Amino acid sequence: MQNEIEVLQMTDMQHDLSLKEFNTFGIDARAALFARPENLEQLTLLLEEYDHRQLPFLIIGEGSNILFKSDFEGLVVNPGMKGIELMEDNGQQVLIRVGAGENWDNWVQHATEQGWFGLENLSLIPGSVGSAPIQNIGAYGVEMKDRFAWLDAWDLQQKQSVRLQKEECSFRYRSSIFKTEARGRYIITHVAFRLNRAPDLKLGYGPVKEAFSLAGGSTPLDLRNVIISIRNQKLPDPDTHGNAGSFFKNPLVDMTIFKCIRVDYPDIPNYPDSENRAKIPAAWLIEKAGWKGKRMGNVGTWPSQPLVIVNYGGATGQEIFDFSEQIRNDVDRKFSVYLEREVNVV
Repeated sequence: MQNEIEVLQMTDMQHDLSLKEFNTFGIDARAALFARPENLEQLTLLLEEYDHRQLPFLIIGEGSNILFKSDFEGLVVNPGMKGIELMEDNGQQVLIRVGAGENWDNWVQHATEQGWFGLENLSLIPGSVGSAPIQNIGAYGVEMKDRFAWLDAWDLQQKQSVRLQKEECSFRYRSSIFKTEARGRYIITHVAFRLNRAPDLKLGYGPVKEAFSLAGGSTPLDLRNVIISIRNQKLPDPDTHGNAGSFFKNPLVDMTIFKCIRVDYPDIPNYPDSENRAKIPAAWLIEKAGWKGKRMGNVGTWPSQPLVIVNYGGATGQEIFDFSEQIRNDVDRKFSVYLEREVNVV
């Protein structure tokens, strides 16, 4: 009994909590139990108390990549570890350890202000630092894995704290071991990044290079500001229009299918991935399937970026899910390409 009271006090356990503030779609789903451990001690105490209970278990950060179709009848854990710690500095590169509960863009801003470079292209991506490795977030020619060093996590199977190196995380396009074979096994507590002291600007993405040049940019801070401007022009603010950013992944399609599509659409944008596959922008497929700017009730695609599905106010998670299914079905019928979600559906 004493141990249970201690856990409740240290983690501020809450019952029947609305998750509306913990998902960027703004879905008013509820959690039967909710806890936000702020350090490893609180987390281990929490897990010791609830290890024997047959409760559904969900780990969330800021909820920027999740869609709740219904209430969650279990325990939601929201890692709240904070802190930005300089671990190493050899004059050319730095190694920084960041708490999983830190806001991602706040961390990118802090890094840029400190003269630690490499994350500028990932500016203004919503979410927490602890969620970034799960998705291997990426934008404008840069992925999180490019600057990743290692992470600390609690292993729910081994019941101990572990450190996973880059090669152990199996990072790939918008995925990692945390979304596949090790899904639900680890609770990430800290992430370490290796960043440069000298600027190394990544301008390979066409619109970024053009905007950077027009703005007369030269520094990493200039690049960050350009990225922020581009994202603000293309994407809705989750605070005003509930969304989770890109709802679908850009599909990798077999070259046979790609060549068939190109017969009718000679100017189809594509990025060769190998001799046998090509990556096609999901936004292009969705637009050509007639879904750009389309709205049904309180759900729609964003007018300037059809890859983003928006809650215009009052939509349920089920309504958003059903809307996304109609998009997938139409794209599949028209192009024989099946879109895979980036968003996790719960």
